[in-house]
Amino acid sequence: MWIYEKKLQYPVRVSKCDPRMAKLLLEQYGGADGELAAALRYLNQRYTIPDKVIGLLNDIGTEEFAHLEMIATMVYKLTKDATVEQLQEAGLDPHYVAHDRALFYENANGVPWTAAYIQAKGDPIADLYEDIAAEEKARATYQWLIDMTDDVDLQDGLKFLREREIIHSLRFREAVEILKSDREGKKVF
Repeated sequence: MWIYEKKLQYPVRVSKCDPRMAKLLLEQYGGADGELAAALRYLNQRYTIPDKVIGLLNDIGTEEFAHLEMIATMVYKLTKDATVEQLQEAGLDPHYVAHDRALFYENANGVPWTAAYIQAKGDPIADLYEDIAAEEKARATYQWLIDMTDDVDLQDGLKFLREREIIHSLRFREAVEILKSDREGKKVF
């Protein structure tokens, strides 16, 4: 189903070692409104969504995995040269003790990712409104992450991700309107 290109969707650059920022980025890696939760939510919901919009969920779900890869790359680059002392100062010492420098699906507070983050009601309109909310929460989180760093290179990648969340929200809104007009149309039996 997928063809993997060995490149990121958008270049990831960081100007400096910053474990504190890496810790904050974990929110988008393994948090409730992060990229993993979004990808799995959309790819799961596509099984109960009408054919008219199934491709949209597939496309956006796949793109969310690309965003997950970008976040992982950011976290890696921000911590690869950090000393144990720097990790400890950033509050990453519990992570280091349990995982060394390996990425682990957890949020910025160290809470592990859970399938409870995945929403699927089975009602296409309800699910799409959930998806719109998820994209808007991710957009807001990216803005707050941008506000938390002075690294212009990192901000560039975060701005790209923020803008993609806006596009996804718009696409889900379009899908709601398609399904609403389909539902309200005349049915001839």
